[in-house]
Amino acid sequence: MSLLEMKVPSPGESISEVEIASWLVSDGDYVEKDQAIAEVDSDKATLELPAEESGIITLKAAEGDVVKVGQVVCLIDTSAAKPAGTPAAKAAEPVQEKVAEEVKAAPVAEKSAPNPSPVNEKASYANGTPSVAAAKIIAENDINPAKVKASGKDGRITKQDVLAAMSAGISADAVQGWGGTREQTREKMSMLRRKIAERLVSVKNETAMLTTFNEVDMKPIMDLRAKYKDNFAKFHEINLGFMSFFTKAVTEALNLFPAVNAQIDGNETIFHNYADIGIAVSSPKGLMVPVVRNAEQMTLAEIEKEIKRLAIKARDGKITPDDMTGGTFTITNGGVFGSMLSTPIINPPQSAILGMHNIVERPVAINGKVEIRPIMYVALSYDHRIIDGKESVGFLVKVKEMLENPERMIFGGKDPIQVLLGL
Repeated sequence: MSLLEMKVPSPGESISEVEIASWLVSDGDYVEKDQAIAEVDSDKATLELPAEESGIITLKAAEGDVVKVGQVVCLIDTSAAKPAGTPAAKAAEPVQEKVAEEVKAAPVAEKSAPNPSPVNEKASYANGTPSVAAAKIIAENDINPAKVKASGKDGRITKQDVLAAMSAGISADAVQGWGGTREQTREKMSMLRRKIAERLVSVKNETAMLTTFNEVDMKPIMDLRAKYKDNFAKFHEINLGFMSFFTKAVTEALNLFPAVNAQIDGNETIFHNYADIGIAVSSPKGLMVPVVRNAEQMTLAEIEKEIKRLAIKARDGKITPDDMTGGTFTITNGGVFGSMLSTPIINPPQSAILGMHNIVERPVAINGKVEIRPIMYVALSYDHRIIDGKESVGFLVKVKEMLENPERMIFGGKDPIQVLLGL
């Protein structure tokens, strides 16, 4: 018998222990080399543990155990023959990189239960899935989509289908009640969630955090996107979203207000001559903040591609600690969930974070007249120990100016006419 001791590898610098989140195999199973056998949680990310060799596995740690880096968690009998009839380890399915019109760094919502359609009985991704308008009405009225007769293409539930069902009278079993009981359940917080909780509390206790607000007229960017998005997507093979504009505006503003891009280290202030922008994304494992390195040197297309790459890694649980360390500033987008306004919490050891919110048509005064414009409220939370009010307000005003005049991003924050005249 030849036994291989599998030890916990180091997930990254400064990480000394991890938690066995789940075993993907059972004791005594035959495993193939490089097959994922466990998921382990660190205080930064969830990682898969692959088998180092093929053989019969013996588990030496239970789910939920906290183990040290370098500790033996299982044994693999590499001399054991593969049992007859054992199916091959399932290969990882290729990731389908679905490009959304706007990068929504958020987990994919689960589809509703399939609903047979009289129009098209053939299985389809759209079968039983409500359209955006239909989903809104279903959510507002707590309707079970499985009880709505679909008439759309490939079995999709349309807005008219939902309205027709409501006008015909919704039966009691079609309304999705909560159906609550007096029972309670307890679940142990993951190491990642515990670390997030610890960091958030420390930020509130250890920083002098303030938040300043402003509003952005999104019409110029929306008009620009509408005009160039098709050519942009065709040329760069990536869609043009809002996040790249915000990232570019932030990097230009950070150049003018370096304290917003700095951090405190004891009695010293560390200034960064670069902009590593963290993009807060929601994943099935919790909040992740992967970092776009040297965003100040990137074009809009390069930013879009990097954000998409990192968002897919976070969604699929492939994100690593190295992807999330070293950021100098963070952007978080609560608008994808419908948030109108919030006060985001600083991501330590950074000194500031920008919060984006939803875009709503609001009446505003334009040249003395009231017009309806798509407006987004933005919020900058900052550490007042290192950033003064003048700098925080000036930074946010500069971000607003460049978003409302997107051509300025091309000329380093200056008006193109000024550049032309050499002013």
